[in-house]
Amino acid sequence: MGVFTYESEVVTSIPPAKMFKACILDGDKLIPKIVPNAFKSVEYIQGEGGPGSIKKVTFGEGSHFNYMKQKVEALDEEKFTYSYSVIEGDGLMNKLEKITYETKLEACPAGGSICKTSSKYYTIGDFEITEEGIKAGKEKALGIFKAAVAIANN
Repeated sequence: MGVFTYESEVVTSIPPAKMFKACILDGDKLIPKIVPNAFKSVEYIQGEGGPGSIKKVTFGEGSHFNYMKQKVEALDEEKFTYSYSVIEGDGLMNKLEKITYETKLEACPAGGSICKTSSKYYTIGDFEITEEGIKAGKEKALGIFKAAVAIANN
């Protein structure tokens, strides 16, 4: 098993508290409404959103995937940090054990916030993941993030 790490940063004019509420705390309800072609529904099958909770994300007709299950690893509303792992679903392609995402929102000196994300891909066997493959997925995620920023801005 190997681990491939990818890090990214996105700057937005929205303050960290407002971004955290829109993207993390309210994201399960907002994102399927914002991009229904990508996400059909999010339902908790264990817990209510805190660490240890497991949720099933069902993708919309515009997605190449059917579903994924995510486990909430950590949630800190005061430090604006959130971590979860994709533990099941066709997005793992039977080549990844899991994918863990860690997000931290920090205040920008000029106002707004910086969204720092670290992704860790845990591969099965000799499978090697490429940065190009990850960037394609990140572009789609960035589109969803921008839609959430537009909602948070209103």
